[in-house]
Formats: sequence, structure tokens, C-alpha cells
Amino acid sequence: MFDFLDGYDVLGAFWMTVKLTALSAVGSLIWGTLLAGMRVSPVPLMRGFGTVYVNVVRNIPLTVIILFSSLGLADIFGMTMGSDDFDVQGFRLAVLSLVAYTAAFVCEAIRSGINTVPMGQAEAARAIGLSFTQTLTLIVLPQAFRSVIGPLANVLIALTKNTTVAAAIGVAEAAYLMKTMIENEAQTLLIGAVFAFGFVVLTLPTGLILGWLSKRLAVKR
Repeated sequence: MFDFLDGYDVLGAFWMTVKLTALSAVGSLIWGTLLAGMRVSPVPLMRGFGTVYVNVVRNIPLTVIILFSSLGLADIFGMTMGSDDFDVQGFRLAVLSLVAYTAAFVCEAIRSGINTVPMGQAEAARAIGLSFTQTLTLIVLPQAFRSVIGPLANVLIALTKNTTVAAAIGVAEAAYLMKTMIENEAQTLLIGAVFAFGFVVLTLPTGLILGWLSKRLAVKR
């Protein structure tokens, strides 16, 4: 029944999806946290940059961002991303694009968590001489992260599904292989079912585990 899978590296394609997701998730969390700090910063220039970045990037389709990275950064400006191998370049450009796009949503999730922290705590921190950066990193962000585990889980699940867009620049992840198999094989419904099941296996445990953590680590107010 599944003889059509012979000759195709399905597990390798999903492993590529996992690598894209993991690296992009780490990068998005770091960049998104920095953007959230900018959006609540007392410095108008930083606050303005964070606001403009988030509002612009969130309203650009991910496909456009990935194609711009490939055609603009690689082809026009000649950025090699530290490698002369075309496949490695495509993978790194895909990660860069996913980070740039997903960080905007991570930023808004974290900012919503920052807004749940009572203002009095930040005022008390400033009263004892802590700087804005110290107040944010030591007092506010630890509580904010605990309150937004659920929303961040949704962003991570969306990121996993968004990795399929990397097929547009030839990254050999799951969606790219599925397209190839549909073109070469007659079992369209079974191919779709196999890859749909694969993405469920990747995303469902993530949602369940992070949902449990969200309840476990929720801040009691």
C-alpha cells in the first residue's frame, strides 16, 4: 500500500523541517525578546524602530520575505551566508527569513506578557536603583515568559507549518519532497495523508507539552 514511499527519504525531509523549526525558534525567541524590550523602552528611537518593524513585517507574506532573501540578498547582493554550497545557502536564508518573520509575532506575545506584570513592581525596582535593563531582565521578563507560554506555543506550531514555505527556494524539507512525490507518483491522497500525519506528529506533542507547562508555571495573581 505504501510502496510509493520507496526511493524517497521521507524521514530526511522531516528532519530538515525539524532543523528549520528548531534553529528558527531559537533565533525568533532571541530577536523577538529584543524587539519586545525595544517596544517598551523609554528611548523613543528604539520604541519607534520596534513598532515599525513589527507592524511592517507582520503584514508582509512569508513567501515574499523568503523570496526577497533568496533573490535580493543572495542573487543581487551576493551574500553567500558563509558557504559556497547552494543547498547550505538556501537553508541558512530560509532560517534567516523565518526568524525575521516569526520574531514579530514572538515580540507581540512577550509584550502582552510584559503588560500583565503589575506596574508597581517596575516602580519598586527603579526605586531601589535598578536600571531599565536590569528591571526588564530581572523583574519583568521572567514573569512575562511564564504568562505567555501558551501564546508562544501557538507561534511555535505556526512556525513548524510555515517551514513549508522554504520549498519556494529549493530547501529540501517535507513540503518540497511532497511536491516532488505528487509530480512523480499517482497516490496523491496517500501522499497527502502521510505528510499531514507527519506534521501532526511534530506539532501535537509540542502543543500538549507547552500547554501543560503553561498551566504548571502560570503566575498566580
